[in-house]
Amino acid sequence: MQENKINKIIRYAVILILVFFLGAFGMFALVKYSPLNITENITKTIKDVTVTDSGIADAVEKVYDSVVTIETYRKEKLYATGTGFVYKNENGKGFILTNNHVIENGDAIRVVFTNNNSVEAKVVGSDKYADIAVLTVDSKNVLSVAQLGKNDSSRIGDTVFAVGAPIDSSAYSWTVTRGILSGKDRMVEVSLTNSSVSDWVMSVIQTDAAINSGNSGGPLSNSNGEVIGITSMKLASSQIEGMGFAIPIEDALWYAEKFESGESISRPYLGVSMYNLTDILIRLDAPISNGVYIDKVESDSPADKAGLKSGDIIVKLGDADITSLAFLKYQLYKHTVGDYVEISYYRGSELKTTTIHLSKAVS
Repeated sequence: MQENKINKIIRYAVILILVFFLGAFGMFALVKYSPLNITENITKTIKDVTVTDSGIADAVEKVYDSVVTIETYRKEKLYATGTGFVYKNENGKGFILTNNHVIENGDAIRVVFTNNNSVEAKVVGSDKYADIAVLTVDSKNVLSVAQLGKNDSSRIGDTVFAVGAPIDSSAYSWTVTRGILSGKDRMVEVSLTNSSVSDWVMSVIQTDAAINSGNSGGPLSNSNGEVIGITSMKLASSQIEGMGFAIPIEDALWYAEKFESGESISRPYLGVSMYNLTDILIRLDAPISNGVYIDKVESDSPADKAGLKSGDIIVKLGDADITSLAFLKYQLYKHTVGDYVEISYYRGSELKTTTIHLSKAVS
């Protein structure tokens, strides 16, 4: 009886010892091997992100060699620099898109390719309001042709990048900057004469990719390396960061086709001299604060024939409200020569309407 009791105590003791050692071994295994598994998973995730992110380099390579720096000369001296890109190569010619303001007022233009080959370029056509110009070079000099995309199918938040020659075309040529498509159909007022008064409105793409002086005329491309716009301007201020703009590629190509075919850009005119209502210091009876004040009316002009007079204030053209001279021109130039358009205006405190038959603008 006493012997059975001793044997039971021995068995319990052995079981307790085994349980202790098994528990200790399990805890050791958990501490030793679990952290390794976690570390391996984290490492794999980081590697996957890195591989995906490097895909932008392939897109850059697709457009890179189509980009050229542009040097505009005046009286044999370097007058301005900018960027452009080859969008077509056919019939022995390479066609280059850029901005009008890059090449205007120049009497000679040279383009430099990524292999540093510098060649003379000829102007096919340009337009100051669209800020588009087309140049040609001998096709034998062309290294690559840019693949064109569609701004219409791009979305806000898409990755975009610019290639250009910011600040100094010799030191920083073919600089790549990256960002996102920040906005579409932005209506931006611009001055064509470097004055403080805006005289034109452009419908543009907005991006936070860095756009600096010298980038003008270069491509804004999507993550597939397809050009969706032409970089054109930047809002510069101590209070503004990351607001660059580009002309949609569809708009640029519309003008390019006109230039290539030799067709001139004909815009209608009203035949008046005008000011922004906000710039007029005389007292007015009209119950408005924005509009376009007519200073003089040209004899026998479309405005004269429609009955407009000095002192009238235009507030509407067609269905569009007119708040400034820049917006008046923008809306007017949507029409073509020969169109009839209704204009609403104030004469004193009375709101009137008239219909104008648009004729060709006087050069």
